[in-house]
Amino acid sequence: MVTMHHERASIELLTVYQVSKILGSSLDVHKTFREALNVLVSMMGWRRGAVLLQTDEGRLCGMCAVGLSREESAKLTFAPGEGIVGRVFASGVPMVVPDITAEPMFLNRTGAADQSPGATIAYIAAPIKADRRTLGVLTMDRVVTTRSGVFDEDLRLLSMVASLMGQNLLLHRGVSAEQGRLYEEARRLSKAAKPTFQLDMAIGNSPRMQEVFAEVHQVAPTKTTVLLRGESGTGKEVIARAVHNLSPRKDEAFVRVNCAALTESLLESELFGHEKGAFTGAVGSRKGRFEMAHGGTLFLDEIGDISASFQAKLLRVLQEKEFERVGGSTPIKVDVRLVMATNRNLEKMVAAGEFRADLYYRINVVSIFLPPLRERREDIPLMVEHFLARFNRENSRKVKVTPRALKVLTSCYWPGNVRELENCVERTATMALNEDLTDLSFPCHDNRCLTQVLHYIDREDAVKPGKPISIPVTEAPPRDVGATHGERAPSDGGAAVLSDDKPEGERERLIWAMEKCGWVQAKAARLLNITPRQMGYALQKYDIEVRKF
Repeated sequence: MVTMHHERASIELLTVYQVSKILGSSLDVHKTFREALNVLVSMMGWRRGAVLLQTDEGRLCGMCAVGLSREESAKLTFAPGEGIVGRVFASGVPMVVPDITAEPMFLNRTGAADQSPGATIAYIAAPIKADRRTLGVLTMDRVVTTRSGVFDEDLRLLSMVASLMGQNLLLHRGVSAEQGRLYEEARRLSKAAKPTFQLDMAIGNSPRMQEVFAEVHQVAPTKTTVLLRGESGTGKEVIARAVHNLSPRKDEAFVRVNCAALTESLLESELFGHEKGAFTGAVGSRKGRFEMAHGGTLFLDEIGDISASFQAKLLRVLQEKEFERVGGSTPIKVDVRLVMATNRNLEKMVAAGEFRADLYYRINVVSIFLPPLRERREDIPLMVEHFLARFNRENSRKVKVTPRALKVLTSCYWPGNVRELENCVERTATMALNEDLTDLSFPCHDNRCLTQVLHYIDREDAVKPGKPISIPVTEAPPRDVGATHGERAPSDGGAAVLSDDKPEGERERLIWAMEKCGWVQAKAARLLNITPRQMGYALQKYDIEVRKF
């Protein structure tokens, strides 16, 4: 029984995840709602499903359906209060009918009761709500099995999907008629000139970042909660500020909190504030970040690192839009736009019981995924130019970067993403002995960019974009290379020269170098002219087990 329940929970989680991805993929609600219904019916084994929305005339009409013919779908029309659908819409309360043949209020307009003779058919309807208004009804019917308690599980899942659909409708309707007209005009002209989106303090002309910028422009004018996903250093706070600056709340406060930097007790006090005497050292009342962000935007960074007990407290605030200060008893209502960010895999955390599923559903309304720097290398030259221009302006310098240096920077792996690139450029420019970055003589961090790598570039194919740098040595390394990392350059000029029998593939080159150096990573790294850390990444990437003697 426990196994069946666990399997059911896993299927529900996967279903909601797939539906949320579909609903956030396009503004075409007719298309996304139909695809969401298909996922819902196929994953759960239900017979039929439908979405009914209220028209301008006040009636409920079928927007899309799965499992119904065109003629049956045309009969999906109800007045508020009429039948099961009308009653759910009018009351805003979901309803379960265990047997539609025994329920007088079930009108059977589409012939649902006649399609499976001899079988008991259950019917469930959930209201589609957004902004405290009921916009429509989501329905489904299925053959009843002997399993007990399944109606509660079906109703819970259907209500979750209905909530996601309501948020999606609110987002869709939040776009003004003028914005819709401009969007359609831009789409019509996209064949002639594809629109380019720009954000303040964000750099990116690559297709991946243009998708991100377009999503930010789309979601910013609404009140919808935004979840930013991506590796550390990809610029999630910059995107969060862009969402705030493009929203109607741009003149109000933008408040940032790093949830991973505070303990649970400090985080509660920081977010909700405290009353005088609430704890030792609380000599006076203090507003929390929620109150400071009233009318504006609150950015919660590293949301995946909060404790399980604090997740419950945060969920209550998100649901009720009110909280109490630490040591206080008076509820405080706030109007806050929430933007959250994480580099964690929340889906795996939910499956492992490390993150509350109900909180995940609440914050995962609109997800924006920020690509790592290695997946948008065409943006690196623009970023380097921007970082150098800022450095020159702040330090009254005229440091420039050459095409050879850009080639190396574009080819590096950058595990630390934009933050690592920025630090590397600033460090290199700071230590430059003249205004040309290709003429340095000091080791530079884990990517060994600029001087250390440029010293060895003698062929066009020396650097292969898209992979960690692996550059053949054509001469002995320059003086002091590796000194920063506690390494010494080989004194024998020919010791670091790769022989002609070097394999072609990268995995084969790694194994060849390790065998040449007795499976000592540091020596093999020097032989390939990469850092020990890069060597470790490469061995892990190709699942090469280091032999121990």
